[in-house]
This record gives sequence, structure tokens and C-alpha cells, in this order.
Amino acid sequence: MGAAIQEQPDVCLLDIRMPGSGIRAAEAIAVELPECAIVMLTVSRSDVDLFDALRAGAVGYLLKDIDPQRLPLALRGVLDGEAALPRHLVALLIDEFRARGRHNRLRLVRREGDALTPREAEILELMRSGLTTNEIAEQLDVPRAIVKADRAAILRKLRVSSPKVALRLLDE
Repeated sequence: MGAAIQEQPDVCLLDIRMPGSGIRAAEAIAVELPECAIVMLTVSRSDVDLFDALRAGAVGYLLKDIDPQRLPLALRGVLDGEAALPRHLVALLIDEFRARGRHNRLRLVRREGDALTPREAEILELMRSGLTTNEIAEQLDVPRAIVKADRAAILRKLRVSSPKVALRLLDE
């Protein structure tokens, strides 16, 4: 982040999993250098990472397996005000937009001061669809321990003792 502040680039390439967190770096750069276009260049295909990056201020999310000839074109597009997203990730954004109705139901069960994070809300929806902890971890491309910790946080925030009770809240 310090190098970006010092150099003040037009475009800043970050990785989600860079040391210290690419998301936190993107948030800081977006605040300090609002004119800088932030593009994530990563191996992560996780929709959670994509949404977190966009919320943090990224205008692009490119995968490291991008055709090397396409990268400069994507970056020029970003400088011209375009978003840089592979088509299959655009499809994820559309799916997320369509799913807003489901997320609105989640707001009904949240308690003031105990809002679920976007990842927790996603995990709760995946639990609702019947996925196991291992399947959720695989789908989100995160360690099983992360999913277990998020599940525990969901139960605590919803003030329930089991996943079954949490899921019943969604159906009320």
C-alpha cells in the first residue's frame, strides 16, 4: 500500500492472497488514491473473493491464467473507465443480483449490531441448499476451518444453538 501512495499509479494490480491481504490493500488504496483503478490479478475463482474485491474498490478482477496478450487490453480498458471481468465472473455477478431476494430474507433474521458478513450470509445460503462443511469449503475455495469458524459466528450472531434452528429462521 505504501508503494502505491508513494508512486500514485493510474492502475494498481493486487492479488487477493498477497501478504497482508489484497482486500485490505484495495480498501486503503481506494480511500487514499480514489483516482487509481484497482485490478485484482489472482488465481482465486471464488465468488466471495470477487464480491469482496469489488466492495473494496476494485474495478477489475482478472485470473492469472489470462491470455498474456489480453492483459494490456484489459488494463487499457480500465483506464478508459471499463470494468475488467472475465465473462464467467460477470455471470456470477448476475446470479448475485438475481439472488438479492434471498439475501433480503437474511436481513429479517439479523439482530441489530450482529449483521452477518457477506461470507457468512453466503455460507448460510449454502447450508440451506444442503451442502456440508467440506462441500462449502471446496466450493468457496477456503480451508474447512474457515467455514467452521464462520458457521459458529452465524449461530452466535443469530443467537441459535444449531444450524437447523438457523435455517428454520430463514423459512419463517
